[in-house]
Amino acid sequence: MSVDMPGRGGLTVSGSPMSSPLKDVRGIAQHMVGHFVETVAPCGTLPGDAIHGDVTTITRMCLELAVGMLDGRDIPEKTKRLEQAAAQWAREGIPIDTIHHAIHEGFKIGSNLVITSALSRHRSPDGPEGTLVIAASDMENILDGSKLVVELLDRMTSAVSLAYVREMRAVVAEHHTAVHTLTSALLGGHSTSTMARECGIEIAESYHVLAVSIPEHPEEHSPTVDGAVVARRKLRRVQAELATHYTDKALSLLSVDGGTILLPAQEIPDEQLDELVEELSRAARVPITATLISATPQQIPDAADQAHELLDIVHRLRLVRGLFRFDELALEYQLTRPGPGRDHLGSVLDPLDEHPELLETLQTHISNNLNRQRTARLLHVHTNTVDYRLKRIGQLTGFDPAQASGLWYLRSALVARTYRAG
Repeated sequence: MSVDMPGRGGLTVSGSPMSSPLKDVRGIAQHMVGHFVETVAPCGTLPGDAIHGDVTTITRMCLELAVGMLDGRDIPEKTKRLEQAAAQWAREGIPIDTIHHAIHEGFKIGSNLVITSALSRHRSPDGPEGTLVIAASDMENILDGSKLVVELLDRMTSAVSLAYVREMRAVVAEHHTAVHTLTSALLGGHSTSTMARECGIEIAESYHVLAVSIPEHPEEHSPTVDGAVVARRKLRRVQAELATHYTDKALSLLSVDGGTILLPAQEIPDEQLDELVEELSRAARVPITATLISATPQQIPDAADQAHELLDIVHRLRLVRGLFRFDELALEYQLTRPGPGRDHLGSVLDPLDEHPELLETLQTHISNNLNRQRTARLLHVHTNTVDYRLKRIGQLTGFDPAQASGLWYLRSALVARTYRAG
């Protein structure tokens, strides 16, 4: 960041430079750093070499910059050094609010020294205690000095903020690239401990492998907004939510319509995963569906394929959104395997081809866990109509959906039929 300062002469009070109280840069810097350690909580936890090294050096340079500006000089290399320090602090994980708080605390100390010194030269020895007699020229310089303090504070906070944010973006980009590289390697079956070390991410002993489907947000089809922007914002919210809860733990490859997430099984219990999917859904503002398979690193490629096959089954059956584990869909998964059994089951519903409303009713009823009221509401019909259609399905297919055995066959036939059609 470069700021051009307008040419100006040095500010004086009673003939003395206003910067005089700050001339002992080294001593004041040590006093300020000691104050930071005592009053700015996170500063007190920094290593000693950081306190007595970089922090002290930067404090001294900030004072030199303040002195130079009060004397009418600009020292651009000091601002550059401040930017470099801010970038380093970003990489070291020092919170930016801590940095700004320290800067403001330093300004309090420095401003107090300058103003106190300036006013002490104008106390009248003949008047009541505390009486000030200030010449017009000195008053103007004091006001100019106050404005310069604000200008300097703005310059420093801007330099720190811009450099810090720029570096954080670079760090995030590097981490994202590392995560992407390692996740791709795990999904491709090419991961090694060497690659993990290079990425700075430790490979877990086992993983929860989640296949995730993110439906479109309603606004993606709005004619008044850019649907691509809506989709990207939806994805960013999901990624941010994932990073918030599982920083450096979650490995993911996600697009605007879904993808794969790998979570270390030892660190994230299985029972937390249902809540995770709910939280991701709230962040995305759409109902997310996911399927789960557990696997060792070597098993991840096959597990990911299997998880996405399960996710396809969930979509074909139009099941209620949420997280589904393999044991909940083991039967449906087996029914999708090619063979004469699947072919036979796929033909069970052929009598309904001429009655699309019956097929729609059966599929909706099963996807809603046999809830007649919900099925009727979704189909915009009376519950008696649902009952009549289910009875008619039984007559045409020979399998009564009101009986457990009949429902089992009909549900299996729906699975097989979708794959036969595919």
